[in-house]
Amino acid sequence: MKKTIIALLTVLFISSFMFGCSSSNGDGEDKAEDKWAAIEERGTVIVGLDDTFVPMGFKDGNGEIVGFDVDLAKEAISRMGLEAEFQPIDWNLKETELNSGNIDLIWNGYTITDARKEKVNFTNPYLDNRQVIVVLSGSDIETKADLEGRVVAAQNASSALDAIESEGAGETFDGGEPILFDTYNDAFMDLEAGRVHAVVADEILARYYISERGEDKYAVLADDFGDEEYGIGVRKSDETLLSKLNDALDDMKADGTAAEISEEWFSENIVK
Repeated sequence: MKKTIIALLTVLFISSFMFGCSSSNGDGEDKAEDKWAAIEERGTVIVGLDDTFVPMGFKDGNGEIVGFDVDLAKEAISRMGLEAEFQPIDWNLKETELNSGNIDLIWNGYTITDARKEKVNFTNPYLDNRQVIVVLSGSDIETKADLEGRVVAAQNASSALDAIESEGAGETFDGGEPILFDTYNDAFMDLEAGRVHAVVADEILARYYISERGEDKYAVLADDFGDEEYGIGVRKSDETLLSKLNDALDDMKADGTAAEISEEWFSENIVK
């Protein structure tokens, strides 16, 4: 009898342990736990961002994190009775940072894709975007087809890279793939230096770079690598945070606050 009881207890212990392990999605997230109560108690929502992604979220000349998405996040989160805390992250590890609990949101020109939907939940889209091709003025590259045999740059782990790969276009580039940079700032510096022939990037970012560095230096091709939408990434377990964030964004669109923030950064309302 004692041996039978011990055997049953052992089986129960192992089953309980295995169930506990299986509740994780492999990225450090406990699927069953909605963390809203802990976030509310802490009083802050930690927003993960690439702090070089102008004009969405970046460090200004004083080292302060500013940007369109930064202002939007501050307002939306304040409407939830909390404060926004901005955490620069390695963009290559953004979903891991989110699901391990180091940040609560990915909010920085984050394109909605099917692959990303498998890892995070998205808010309703709030901006339209497209992946444009930028070259230096006077370049003989005039169409997407002209990229064949050329050195083409994009940011690592970016939606631009996803768009290039989805079309299989990278195989036609010099070296059989795009040159990848950790930041678009580095990519544009290499374009200016002539080390790459073209950069594929988010139109919102590209237009801002061009306006800051000189309209006469660059050309944006009529061809592109497709339209897309920006959303905010939320852990799949955080249904309360997702709902409250969608409500806050809807209210900001309805009362004109989102439009005001957009006009400050883009001189027009581009919010969906």
